[in-house]
Amino acid sequence: MNERTTEVLEQYELEVQSKRRGRGAWICETSQGLKLLREYKGTVKRLEFEEQIMNVLQNQKTCRTDQYMRNREGEILSVAEDGTRCVVKEWFSGRECSVQSEAEVVRAVGQIAKLHRTLRGIAIDESWNLGSILTRPAVAEMERHNRELVRTRNYIRKKRRKSDFERAVSGSFAIFYEQAQEAAGGLKAQIEQDGEPENYLCHGDLNQHHILLVEENEMAVIEFNRMHRGVQVEDLYHFTRKILEKHGWDLRLGMRLLETYDRILPLNAQERTYLYYLFLYPEKYWKQLNFYYNAGKAWIPVRSIEKLQKLEEQQTARNLFLEAIR
Repeated sequence: MNERTTEVLEQYELEVQSKRRGRGAWICETSQGLKLLREYKGTVKRLEFEEQIMNVLQNQKTCRTDQYMRNREGEILSVAEDGTRCVVKEWFSGRECSVQSEAEVVRAVGQIAKLHRTLRGIAIDESWNLGSILTRPAVAEMERHNRELVRTRNYIRKKRRKSDFERAVSGSFAIFYEQAQEAAGGLKAQIEQDGEPENYLCHGDLNQHHILLVEENEMAVIEFNRMHRGVQVEDLYHFTRKILEKHGWDLRLGMRLLETYDRILPLNAQERTYLYYLFLYPEKYWKQLNFYYNAGKAWIPVRSIEKLQKLEEQQTARNLFLEAIR
């Protein structure tokens, strides 16, 4: 890959001073600041769509973004001699938002609200015609995950000799599966009754790794490769759930995060209901069981057992948070 990076970088008006591995890519110190070079397997049309949206975010000063850089030929995609396709992006010397800092995560949620507010002003252009920006229905995903939970439970039931992890699943399954069913059924009924909240562009993969603190105390939002048309509170949910899991589902912090978002971009009744059912779904529990089922089961990492136990320990605090936002 080192030879390929040299071939690709030579296609840009850049004087490369050094480069290092990072984030599954190459981070390059250049005469024009930090750049990131990464292999790319998608379409050029998708890249141009992302570029168009990030230009709007930059021009409206909503946030800094990892803009794509075009090569000497004006192309957004560069190809090495062996056919490897790569992109070069603007990059930052800042650090990720700290999940341990309440002030930083509150600022980050405010940044998410500002991002969403700008994205709402961008009309969906049907000429994009990209399958990758289509809505991803939450109900269908919950129902699929529920089938996977049952499949894993049934597999464990049939085992005569069970590991500590499998015994833990047997003991906790009913509680979490009940919430999983309630979330899928409740959200489906709500949408059938009132419809889904209006769809806008969403980041699609927001967590603390995608919000950076950069120079002059600014925030940058990066990695828009999963941007799609959908319900924006899914972004808010993904970011907030990660933070609350790290803070033991602290009710005060959870309410502060949601109130911060609501002050900048008020949530309507449909969005609040949708958000509640997203939080009700035991996603972390499903992830642990899905990882177990799809991995080699001869040896189960101790860490997996600890994660499952932590979920059970946090369940009381999680239920208090759910009751508060119901």
